[in-house]
Amino acid sequence: MKHTQSNSRRKFIKNTAAGTALLSLGLASLEGFAKTGNEDRHLSPLIGFDQQPLPYAYNALEDVIDAMTMEIHYSKHAAAYSKNLKEAAKAEGIESTRPLEQVLQEISRYSMKLRNNAGGHYNHEFFWQCMQPKTKDNAPTGSLLTAIEKSYGSFAAFKEKFADAAKNRFGSGWAWLYIDSYKGMKLGSTPNQDNPLMDIAEIKGTPLLAIDVWEHAYYLKYQNKRADYIDNWWNLVNWNFVQQRFDKI
Repeated sequence: MKHTQSNSRRKFIKNTAAGTALLSLGLASLEGFAKTGNEDRHLSPLIGFDQQPLPYAYNALEDVIDAMTMEIHYSKHAAAYSKNLKEAAKAEGIESTRPLEQVLQEISRYSMKLRNNAGGHYNHEFFWQCMQPKTKDNAPTGSLLTAIEKSYGSFAAFKEKFADAAKNRFGSGWAWLYIDSYKGMKLGSTPNQDNPLMDIAEIKGTPLLAIDVWEHAYYLKYQNKRADYIDNWWNLVNWNFVQQRFDKI
């Protein structure tokens, strides 16, 4: 009898330990999956609620984007989005220490004021990094170029399709190169200050490259010629930044 009870006790302990180990492994796997998903979506460093310094001088993007446009764009338009975002976040109980990317992923829970200003702030902070001073024969290389050619046939074809997305966005908005949830390379556009991270966006995924096609981004130099602005903008694209994001996905 004692021998039987002892065997039963050992089996119970063994099974319980195994179950606990499996449960722990399962939770760890789920946590790892969630972490991987966030890393894919966020791609550190994360964007906060504060406006960061421009990575170049106002006149550094001449002669594609003039200094006055850059100064107004950064110090007035973009600065207002950061200010209004923090006001809306405080009113709606959102901690300003949260990564903005996480807020955007659940933006449907919040007000239109928060949506517009969170999107506006993220989009501009991202946009500044997508550009650098004009360089000769500016183009992607390596694995990024290979992926573009695989998805669109050639870099020239990619540029044409991206430009079409930007030119054909009615009114104000943005055009994006992004990676969707199936790891596919996609092109698209969003209205106003929406972006692919938002749970209510027309397109969804991880942004790699963006162009601002609001009139204030180009009107002083190009007036109503959005197409000219887009064509010249390719000379400014920071392909190293795009490559670094692509490598993390």
